[in-house]
This record gives sequence, C-alpha cells and structure tokens, in this order.
Amino acid sequence: MFSSATLAAFAREAGFDLVGFARAEAIPPATLNDWLAQGFHADMSWLADRAEERLDITKLYPGARTVMAMACNYWHSDDASVVARYAQGRDYHATMKDRLRTLRRFLRERLNTDRCYATVDVNPVMEKVWAVRAGLGTVTNNGCFTTPEFGSYVVLAVLVLPDDVDAYASAVDEDVCGTCSLCLDACPTKAIVSPRVVDARACLSYQTIENAGSVPEALRPALTDQLFGCDLCQDVCPLNQAPVKAGARFEPRPLSKLTAMQLAAMTQEEFNTWIPGSPLARAGFDGLRRNAAYVLGATREANARQVLEKLVEDPVERVRDAAKWALAQL
Repeated sequence: MFSSATLAAFAREAGFDLVGFARAEAIPPATLNDWLAQGFHADMSWLADRAEERLDITKLYPGARTVMAMACNYWHSDDASVVARYAQGRDYHATMKDRLRTLRRFLRERLNTDRCYATVDVNPVMEKVWAVRAGLGTVTNNGCFTTPEFGSYVVLAVLVLPDDVDAYASAVDEDVCGTCSLCLDACPTKAIVSPRVVDARACLSYQTIENAGSVPEALRPALTDQLFGCDLCQDVCPLNQAPVKAGARFEPRPLSKLTAMQLAAMTQEEFNTWIPGSPLARAGFDGLRRNAAYVLGATREANARQVLEKLVEDPVERVRDAAKWALAQL
C-alpha cells in the first residue's frame, strides 16, 4: 500500500496542479452508453469501439486498484484569438506526457516500482469520470470538467496503479450550477442539449477539429469567433470569472495571434513553420484553411474576396466548398 500524500507530493513535484485518488471500480454503463446510443459522438467511432475498457479500467489494465487523477491549469490570458485557449500554446499532450514520465521516474527511483499505466486523452479512459471520483471537481452544465481552483481551464491525465493507497477521495457530487443556464443559452448551435449533455454533431469544437469533411451549412454562420475549438460556453460560466495564470509550458505561441485571413491564405510552407507541436496540427493544413474560409464568410469580411477566390480553385473539395459558401455570404 502506498501513501497517497507521498504520491501526491511526487505528482506536484512533476508539475501537476491537482491530484486525487479513486478506487478502480467499474463505471456504470449508462454513463457512456446512453450518450453513444443517441449518436452524440458523431463519427468519433473510437469512443464506442473500446467502450468496455472505458467502463471497466481493469479490462484495460488488469489488476488495477487505484486511479490517480491529475489536472493542470492552462489559462493564460483573455487576449482575442481565433484559437481556443487550450490550443494556443504547446500541445498539452506533450506537456502532460513529459510530466507523467517524470512522475513514473519518481516511482522507480523513490518507491522502487514501475508498475503503472499512464495516459493523456488518447486511450480508452474516461478522464473526467476519474477526476470527479478523485475529488478534483465536477462536470458542469456545459459538459466541461470544472475545478474550484481553476474553473474549467484544465487538462487531465491519469495514472493507474495495481496497488491500494491509504486514502481515497469522495466523488464531488455537488450541483455547482444550480439554476444557471448561461452556457446553454450562449451556445450558438444549441449543442448542449441538456445540462451536462453535449451533442458533438452540433458542437463547434467537434466541427472545427474532428470533422474531416464539410461543416453542415446550418452551423456555418455560428463560426464567427474561433476557427479551432470553441470557448463560448466556458467564457460565460460564472465559475470561470477568476482564472489563474498557468505556467510557462502553457504560454501562448505566436500562432495564437494569427487571423482568419492569414490562416486562409496560409501556404504549406507557413503551415510547416507555424503549426508543428501545436494542437492545431490535428486539423491539418486543409482543415485550418477550410475553417478560416468559414469564419471569413460568417463574419462577412469585406477584404477577404481575393483570398476566397483563390481558395475556390483549390484542389481540395472541402476547402473549395467552404470558400464558395463564404463568397456567397459576401
């Protein structure tokens, strides 16, 4: 049995802001399956493909006894950007993996064990559920995991151990939202279909990051503020009104200052210079130009005609389609 205080100290030394511990007990199937059954995962089939492992972490890591949930604050500023805050700096996956590697090294060197399973948002693990069970915070009406210390401006990681610890947290089951519906009201596409339930098909974050085709025409006029991700439901949340500045590893890069016009006109060479090591790489060169065209059309950017007319001749269909729609808005 390990000391939870010792492990938590290691995690904080490795760079994690919040740490908690939960027993590795199965998650009720309805938590995930009801959402999947309604098609709210859009075409993100990987969420369903390994559902059994997501719901029972012992199937992912046999012998699991403890889930160590960790969070890092990423907020840096309220400066205007067409990029969601979490994506303005270095890819958080890289930062969190670096910190997990440091934590695992501490386990080897100081506790003489390397038995564990660590992950950051890429394996079949329901990080938000484990963070709630570990007492770090709760899921609010916008579907975001929200903490008392940093609001919802956090990214999560978990480390699974085949050992017990001496103290486990109690899950946070407090309804911190009460009758507040600001996030539901602020969502321009009504993607938050009910408190804590988000339909990815209507969510601008899904459409600008994960959707590899064309954004449904009915959603395009909502793309006025951001072309990669969306912070609107977080911006209006009263629990986010006193953000805390994060460390240097989450500091925004110059790309956060790029405009939709610059990204629409971006060359492959510029993409290769600006984007590597950033979350924006997930959308790719064509995805970012497609998104930028939508933003120029949704905002009716008068000076965008020349850029859009060039994109209309682009060899990539989704880029052409976005540019044609944007020109029609002008």
